[in-house]
Amino acid sequence: MSDIRQAITPETLLARVAKAERAALAVLFESEAGRLLAVARRIVRRSDLAEEVVQETFVAVWQRAGQFDPARGSARGWLTTMVRNRALNLLRDGRRLEFHDATTLEAMSAREHDAVSAFQTLPDSEGLKHCLEQLDEPKRRAVLLTYVVGMSNGEVAERLAVPLGTAKSWIRRSIAALQECLR
Repeated sequence: MSDIRQAITPETLLARVAKAERAALAVLFESEAGRLLAVARRIVRRSDLAEEVVQETFVAVWQRAGQFDPARGSARGWLTTMVRNRALNLLRDGRRLEFHDATTLEAMSAREHDAVSAFQTLPDSEGLKHCLEQLDEPKRRAVLLTYVVGMSNGEVAERLAVPLGTAKSWIRRSIAALQECLR
């Protein structure tokens, strides 16, 4: 990996990614993801969606790095264009964007309180309560928001101020831990 870090130009890294060098992709991600995330965030205005855009972009980079042509522009420009296009497509698609009025937001907040209340009112003898108590507070909250309140993964991520991938991972792993605990 040290020889890859010496060739730190994005153009050189893309050439290596085109040869299926995973380490080059990792270095490219490490050096460019922060800047690209800022670009995506300015367009989609949500951190979880911006992270998704950047992740999808790097998957595409892995698949299509050989299509990069340095004669047509810089590697940074190519990456930025890919992020911009994906972010704009996401906005045009609109499926992941959820807009709520003040009444809906207030109701969601009340439902979040209901989820915590439902957990607290479970009898101590209940196995589910014991298993939920074994989870860290943020993970337990993510599960309650998803399964009691009915929030989407994106809403949970936003509510808990964590990346979308983190919220998904917490929920998936917590459900597996609950299943194991309840056996």
